[in-house]
Amino acid sequence: MTLQQELAAFYQRSGFGPVIGARPCTVSVYTGCLLVPMPNIETRSRYLKYHDLHHLITGYSVGRIGEGEVSAWELGTRSWLVSPLLGGMNLIALSTGLVLKPRRMWRAYRRGRRSRNLYPATVRAAVDAGHWPDLDALRADVLEMNTKPSVPPVLDALEFACYASAAMLVHFSIAIPAVIVRVVTDIGLGYSFFQAIKPVKRVDLY
Repeated sequence: MTLQQELAAFYQRSGFGPVIGARPCTVSVYTGCLLVPMPNIETRSRYLKYHDLHHLITGYSVGRIGEGEVSAWELGTRSWLVSPLLGGMNLIALSTGLVLKPRRMWRAYRRGRRSRNLYPATVRAAVDAGHWPDLDALRADVLEMNTKPSVPPVLDALEFACYASAAMLVHFSIAIPAVIVRVVTDIGLGYSFFQAIKPVKRVDLY
């Protein structure tokens, strides 16, 4: 299948709808166990198609852990050099992954250090122009194509620790206000305090 056909099939499997790259004006983002609605900003919309291709390239899912892995992988490819906002969005998803499966986040980050992302303008233009005929060709060019580490592993570990620390700061700055708003809203709707704070069991972990 072509990349467009791969994306269309991916969206159908994931329940995202038939239009490639289409999303609503707000998007629900995981912060730990909470889904917090956030604006679907222009930067996110611009890069969304290529983020989705990263899911297909790496094989990571669209569940909470999978989104964390893709974000860790993208940080490993230095996504923030293309756009600081991309790095910030990666930190939000990484925070959830760190809470759930920290070792998998580290492995995804290390994998990203040997890969390159699709976010630079020239690469996006090449994708849109059909430079890669299918997913296998694209994967061969961007996934783990750097066999030799560019820096010592200890420096990678230090960098990942900085990302992890920043991700948890972002996590708490979003999650704590979101919990307060949810509890106050639920109590206002007539729920008891214990009903308001009871976590909802989710089936989309992976």
